[in-house]
Amino acid sequence: MACLQTLTKSFTGWVVFCCYCCLPLLLTSPLPPKGAGLASTTHHACKLRKMNFQQPYIRNRTYTLAKMARASDHDTDNRLIGQQIFVNVKENNRCYMMKRIVEIVVEDVLLTEVKDRYPYVEEVAQFLASLTSELSRCKFSGHRENIEKNLEEMKNKMKQLGENGKNKAMGELDLLFDYMENACTDAPKKGGNRKKN
Repeated sequence: MACLQTLTKSFTGWVVFCCYCCLPLLLTSPLPPKGAGLASTTHHACKLRKMNFQQPYIRNRTYTLAKMARASDHDTDNRLIGQQIFVNVKENNRCYMMKRIVEIVVEDVLLTEVKDRYPYVEEVAQFLASLTSELSRCKFSGHRENIEKNLEEMKNKMKQLGENGKNKAMGELDLLFDYMENACTDAPKKGGNRKKN
């Protein structure tokens, strides 16, 4: 009986302690800043699994397609996909930027008449489209002007080059693949990344 009374007093003591000490602490602790959860969700939405890029079959198809297109590209002065696409674009927006570039290349290049001239185009287009689909919730953060300006410059350069603009975009598919991997995955790359300026 004495044991039961001690247990009851202890339990009552804990209840009183929690009501007077713990509850006020919980009620007065600051909430996370508004939008903090949104930022981490957006950041997570702008990430791809590393294994997407570690499939030798699709990497080989993409690189082979780029090599074939480069063979008929005699314009060595222009580059569509290079470090200039990231000028004034914050690092946390680089994956969003790559998503937009991939969408442009798939729609304006790979799914046009070039698909009749090159093998593997439809496979590579499907692969790239699946990546942009995975990034469907990836949004930019901050100001959008620099992203749009760089995208517009790339599209204008491709248009100015005419038919060779599409060929050049095809010839840079290996760069597109590597830039997308670097911008949208966390882990450091294994081989296969060739630096070009």
